[in-house]
Order: sequence, then C-alpha cells, then structure tokens
Amino acid sequence: MTAPILKLRDVVVEFPALRGVKAMMAPRAARHVQALNGISLDVQRGETLAVVGESGSGKTTLARAINGLLPLAGGEIWFNDIALHQRPDWHAIRRQMAMMFQDPVGSLSPRKTVRDLVLEPFAIHGQAVGTPSETAQRLLEDAGLNADFLNRYPHQLSGGQARRVGVARALSLNPAMVLADEPTAGLDVSVQGEILNLMNGIKSEHGLTTIIITHNLNILRHIADRIAVMYLGRIVEIGPVAQIMEQPRHPYTAALMSANPEPDPTARRDRIILSGETPALTARPSGCEFHPRCPRAGANCSNVVPELTTAGARAVSCHYPISENA
Repeated sequence: MTAPILKLRDVVVEFPALRGVKAMMAPRAARHVQALNGISLDVQRGETLAVVGESGSGKTTLARAINGLLPLAGGEIWFNDIALHQRPDWHAIRRQMAMMFQDPVGSLSPRKTVRDLVLEPFAIHGQAVGTPSETAQRLLEDAGLNADFLNRYPHQLSGGQARRVGVARALSLNPAMVLADEPTAGLDVSVQGEILNLMNGIKSEHGLTTIIITHNLNILRHIADRIAVMYLGRIVEIGPVAQIMEQPRHPYTAALMSANPEPDPTARRDRIILSGETPALTARPSGCEFHPRCPRAGANCSNVVPELTTAGARAVSCHYPISENA
C-alpha cells in the first residue's frame, strides 16, 4: 500500500475561553477549551473520507486545521510528506489542497463575475492561465455550467449554481486533495444528486482525494469510502461506509445512524433516544466523554478514557463496543 496522502497524529486545537483580566488570573487549563482533542487518522490517496457528527463536534474545525486556517495547540499533520505543523510554505501547499466552504454564495466575492472568480486561483498562485476566456469556460463546463454564466455575479446564481462555481474554483489548479465543508447544504434533493454525481465523476477522472464534512447521512453511501464519526472533538469510530452504517460498534454511532431520516415511509426503524444534552466544551465529562448519555456505560467509563482501538478495517473508541453480530 502506498503512503497516505494525509496523516494526523494527536492533533489538538484550542480556542480561548476567557479574555482580558479573567484570562490573566485563571490557570491555563481554564483559559482554553479544546475543540479537537487528540485526533489521529490516515487518509489514503484517491479515497473519500466523510466526517460526521452533531453540530459542535469539531468537523469544520478539523478541516480548517488541516488547511492551516487554524493553528495547532499540539500534534502533527503531514500532507504529501510535508510537515504542516512546522510552518510550511502554505502558499505552495494550497495549490495542492483546495477548500470548498459551507456557504456556496457567501464564499464568492460579490464584486467579481463568475469568469473572474474561477480564474482568481491562477492569479493568486501566479500560474499561467493560457487564454483566460477559454480556460474559464472549460472550468465551468467541467462543473456543469455553460458559457452563459461567465458574466454573471454571485447574487445572480442559485445555490446549486454557486456550488458548481465553487467546485470549478477548487479544481482549477488540479489539486491533490479537496476539503469540502457541507457540499450539499441548503440544496434541493435533485440538486444534491447533481453535485454528488459531479464530485464522483471528478474523483473517478482525476483520482482526487476528498474529505467531506457533512450532516447529510443519506449521501454517504453514494460518495464516501470511509466514515469518521466525531464526538466532542474526538474520533469515536472510523471505518468503511457500509460497516459503519449497517453495523455501528460505538453506541454514539448507533444512535446517530438510527436518527437518520428514512426515505421509505413504510420502513420501520428502532430509534435510539439518548438521555441529556451534548456537554459543553468547557465542561467535558471525565473518562469517556460520552458516558453520561451512553446506554452501555460501565463503572470504568466515568474515569478511564478509551483508546481508539483498531480491529480489521475499522477502529472504535469504547470500553463496551456493540458486538458485530448484534
């Protein structure tokens, strides 16, 4: 097997919890909250990894940390054997690591036409563009839009059209990896399917590595190879998409999958109702952070942090994981 394109080891990202005089007087542990707490994973070349979890679980923070938009408080990140934690040349790295932001319209400058927007990466990175109009038209056509859109502004685009422009921008410099934050958010179901088909086609044609941040569990079978499930800034389970969705081993994963809306109105599904609310980052539970809500919690769950243990193609962080035959 070839070396992973992306490696994370014990990655920690912190945000300030206190400011001013309160921060000066408080101990360091109280001055910060950990949004990511010891993330370790490998992403193989050409695969699509989906990162899922409740709001506030750290999914977008993870993508921004990988892309250098947030500083690391600890740990290491390697991309194409370049140590991203050692102040690399981000200008050069971002030619190979593109980002698709969650808001498709808000991420586009309202002062630029679509033509200027898709050509902007060439100017930023000093890359030759050939014939600008022809290059812009080719990029749009690859993303499923015709030349009629070249002179439009972002406010003249629908959500799906703006997302396609974002895809064209992200792929303009032929990156090795794309970080896509909620690529189907706010889109009609039919448009979601078009965007997913577009991304699958690009992956097949270019061998692109993709990390997708999403709440939409129904798209995972159509686009992902593996799923990483996050809870309070940790990965609690990771593995092949079919195994995670059909036989989850972590109790949180099982509850998350059971809450996914079922398209078939006649289908029956046993919902797992968790007790309590997701704890705040400023009040992390001791031991396994999921234990106050977990129906399988045992005596040691409240004081012993479970390790992410690998078994076969998947890994799970749980003292009492669900049996694969359950």
